[in-house]
Amino acid sequence: MTTATLDPARGRDALPFLDDAQPTRPLVIHTYRPASHGPDDPVVLVQHGINRNGDDYRDFWIDAAERHRLLIVAPTFPAEAFPGPESYNNGLVVGEGGAIRAREQWLYGIPVRVIGALRAAGVTRRPKVRLFGHSAGGQFVHRLMAVEPHDAFEAVAPANSGWYTLPTLDRPFPEGLGGLGLGSPDLARWFAYPMVILAGDRDVDVNDANLPRDPKALAQGPTRYARSGYFHDFAQREAARLGLEFRWKRVTVPGVAHDGAAMSRAAAAMWFE
Repeated sequence: MTTATLDPARGRDALPFLDDAQPTRPLVIHTYRPASHGPDDPVVLVQHGINRNGDDYRDFWIDAAERHRLLIVAPTFPAEAFPGPESYNNGLVVGEGGAIRAREQWLYGIPVRVIGALRAAGVTRRPKVRLFGHSAGGQFVHRLMAVEPHDAFEAVAPANSGWYTLPTLDRPFPEGLGGLGLGSPDLARWFAYPMVILAGDRDVDVNDANLPRDPKALAQGPTRYARSGYFHDFAQREAARLGLEFRWKRVTVPGVAHDGAAMSRAAAAMWFE
């Protein structure tokens, strides 16, 4: 548990943050705190994409923050300290030589500890927050949901992920959840959470330089939009095979391509309008 506190200014702010699990890798917490926001008003955690531009992703939510008194919190993993997808999208789970790092070193627990630091400063008293991530951030968010407890989140929406970790113990991470010490109760917990997979139906550019193209990603479909359907349908079949409750939804956002601002607006509308 972090011992830090975070007390952002009203309006835009950017605060340094050192998590206890990664004391040599500094983060930046970009925030937007409306003048009208009080400690019992909603909080939205926003996970940025591959460009590590948490400031932009925070700004995508400012209009909604002003309308609905939202505190926007964008934990940002700078590329200098967290290079490559292994150190962000894939959560620093796999170390050198393919060994699985100790669980306390995984990055997926950091967003909840950031909220803990805001609570310690009296900025929020909300018992639960909402969690949104786009592109690489969508990868981060759905993997977080696979391996972390869910009691901190009142709603979760990964959007336009490049590819997905499948809910099966039969394939190694990050293709699946094998090798992480998880079991059937973890799958049941993930399936039972009402996670919304947001997918822009124009996110179909097969020539996008940032679209994952390794064979395991391509097996999920040629485009991000196709892969979101593959992920949902695979999970639905697996839950049925195991006799488990399944509460995920895939929501298509019409007319939107790989656009973090547009997908942020879609998430805000879904949750608050």
